[in-house]
Amino acid sequence: MAGAEDGPGQQPELDEDEAAYCRRWGAQHAGARELAALYSPGKRFQEWCCVVLCLSLIAHNLVHLLLVARWEHTPLVMLGVVAGALIADFLSGLVHWGADTWGSVELPIVGKAFIRPFREHHIDPTAITRHDFIETNGDNCLLTLLPLLNMAYKFHTQSPEALEQLYPWECFIFCLILFGTFTNQIHKWSHTYFGLPCWVTLLQDWHVILPRKHHRIHHVSPHETYFCITTGWLNYPLEKIGFWRRLEDLIQGLTGEKPRADDMKWAQKIK
Repeated sequence: MAGAEDGPGQQPELDEDEAAYCRRWGAQHAGARELAALYSPGKRFQEWCCVVLCLSLIAHNLVHLLLVARWEHTPLVMLGVVAGALIADFLSGLVHWGADTWGSVELPIVGKAFIRPFREHHIDPTAITRHDFIETNGDNCLLTLLPLLNMAYKFHTQSPEALEQLYPWECFIFCLILFGTFTNQIHKWSHTYFGLPCWVTLLQDWHVILPRKHHRIHHVSPHETYFCITTGWLNYPLEKIGFWRRLEDLIQGLTGEKPRADDMKWAQKIK
């Protein structure tokens, strides 16, 4: 892979190793084809409903936050933005690690709906770049619906005085929700090598969101590190303390389950 980062805002030129990375396994892999075929009309309908409701609630809550905003809140709001990004990054890693490492596509309900995309992604890493906005973000929108609904409820039931006191906290929660909602979109951009808007590549180059080259570390088999996919800020410190390995050893010792067994099963499918 290329030794230097691309200049700010530039689209990358792929060398041979990077091109091979994009082709790794791919859509013609037997496991990838079988997993892609499990995406059902019912799942699509669920994603549509979640995206529409989630984006409506985000717009509603943002308007109400702006109406309550005061200049004196600025320092705490800025702190809340950073804290929201950090916690969203950790939660993205926890969910990503859990779905990558444990469970099976055969599990009732959650298998095909939520674990399947993780299995497909390791066999065909660029499949996510062929997913539209609804398929990319539907599951994350489902996860953030309850906190968004709770925030909207507060705006309609709390007094203006109470809302002003809670404002820095609500801004933190909103930023956490926002980063969480669009984590998979950020993840998709980290696999997209051409045609990204300049503002996205700038955010990647400045490491405000997950950079492309940073995320490639996770896609070295057996996919056991660098799980955080919102900003990627926590990947290095978590790796240095062996956080995920220690957690896997604990769970394996308690349950006897082998990490990534289902992931390897799909990767080894040949027909």
